[in-house]
Amino acid sequence: MAAAPVWSVDPRTGKQRERVAVEATAQEVDAAVRAAHAARGALAGRAVRSAFLRTAAAGLEAAGDGLVGTADAETALGPVRLTGELARTVYQLRAFADIVDEGAFLDVVVDHPDATATPPVPDLRRYKVPLGVVAVYSASNFPFAFSVAGGDTASALAAGCPVVVKAHPDHPALSELVAKVLRRAAAEHGIPEGVVGLVHGFEAGVELIGHPLVAAAGFTGSVRGGRALFDAAAARPVPIPFHGELGSLNPVLVTQAAAAERAEEIGGGLAGSMTLGVGQFCVKPGLVLVPSGAAGDRLVKALTDAVGDTAAGVLLDHRMRDNFIAGVEERSRLAEVESPVTPGAGGAHTVSAGFLTVPASRLAQEGAYDVLLEECFGPVTVVARYEEEGEAAAVLSRLPGNLTATVQLSAEEAAGEGRGAELLAEVTPLAGRVVVNAWPTGVAVAPAQHHGGPYPATTSTSTSVGGTAIERWLRPVVYQNAPTALLPQELRDDNPLGLPRRFNGVLER
Repeated sequence: MAAAPVWSVDPRTGKQRERVAVEATAQEVDAAVRAAHAARGALAGRAVRSAFLRTAAAGLEAAGDGLVGTADAETALGPVRLTGELARTVYQLRAFADIVDEGAFLDVVVDHPDATATPPVPDLRRYKVPLGVVAVYSASNFPFAFSVAGGDTASALAAGCPVVVKAHPDHPALSELVAKVLRRAAAEHGIPEGVVGLVHGFEAGVELIGHPLVAAAGFTGSVRGGRALFDAAAARPVPIPFHGELGSLNPVLVTQAAAAERAEEIGGGLAGSMTLGVGQFCVKPGLVLVPSGAAGDRLVKALTDAVGDTAAGVLLDHRMRDNFIAGVEERSRLAEVESPVTPGAGGAHTVSAGFLTVPASRLAQEGAYDVLLEECFGPVTVVARYEEEGEAAAVLSRLPGNLTATVQLSAEEAAGEGRGAELLAEVTPLAGRVVVNAWPTGVAVAPAQHHGGPYPATTSTSTSVGGTAIERWLRPVVYQNAPTALLPQELRDDNPLGLPRRFNGVLER
């Protein structure tokens, strides 16, 4: 059977733009993985890896106008947003190059023998080595930062792992262009172009997770798709790590005191956060607990005014648009659910932003209202009005894991008066990032960042953003009583590579 063609589609019209490629066969997936596997040795040197990453960053910058134009044609995210995302992607590549140069990610530890210890300690030398070929599954909503040259790819290459990327069907032409930039950068440093493989098609993604030479996988997408791949990774004859970002409601708790102090500010900020990027951010606030009473009414009024002024927008594809409209309709049919601003179809190819309100008591117990505790991808949020603090706590106790949890506190609560610290402790088990008096949309690329959370937010305890994302693609190994002549240079006493390390219990920089 002939492979199906891959088309670039304009989400503004739903029409095919151009034929980009064909869906990869099992044989083509096998060839891509084997080419990546064969390129491992070329990534062994830290200097060549960091140089490769910097050249890739420069190449993306140089091709920026064309890349942004192609991305906008395929995603309708707009040149301003996409230019910023490309800059973020370039920064990530350079940041990981800096991490490779520094070398601390190797976690070198050297312990000399100690016969006086109980039990005696032999000569032990520990560091981390790359896992091997990493399968990367691109995200729809970040065509640069979580796609072919995104954080999974950048961190894997930095760790010394070749990648094979499964392109997202919403931006196949962009995927091809970015892959070419990475391959040219690799060739400039004598690295085989197969170090970055690219395949298209659903079946290709299934073949990829099962390939015996794939050593780990990174995924950003839906709970359904991610869980299927996660289960497949675990069911292999040799299971592999699967670092998946699947879904998140990103709850927000507004205290009574915060609403009384700055209801209008919170309502306006919430509107901006939930409609940013037409609500297509993985950290969009999808459930907001707001107190009943006059202060909460003021907040809802401010939210109504701001969301009502938001123009209709285009989602990434028509499947997402259909799911959004159906999801809103399902939620709106529930008793006591109201729509101060009705979300839904804005036109033949657009959607209108809106929000739903519901008494928090409806969410405190299991039942038909559980659908309101599930992510709905697009510009909508659920405002749950609580009568007293215990009601809000009961709703929070029912939530699954999230990427973020936000608390909006008054000035006194933020200063340590009242229940501020208690509320932070209450939401900390729910999420990987706890936000105070700000909004979760916008994930800074920084050494201290953590973009992950308890399941189903992610399938591991790792982060996909920030420097420690590199740890996902490494494993520790210890050499015991190995002669110096046989040791990797990273583990020798004279430290010829000048690496940060812990040497006989002392941290050396």
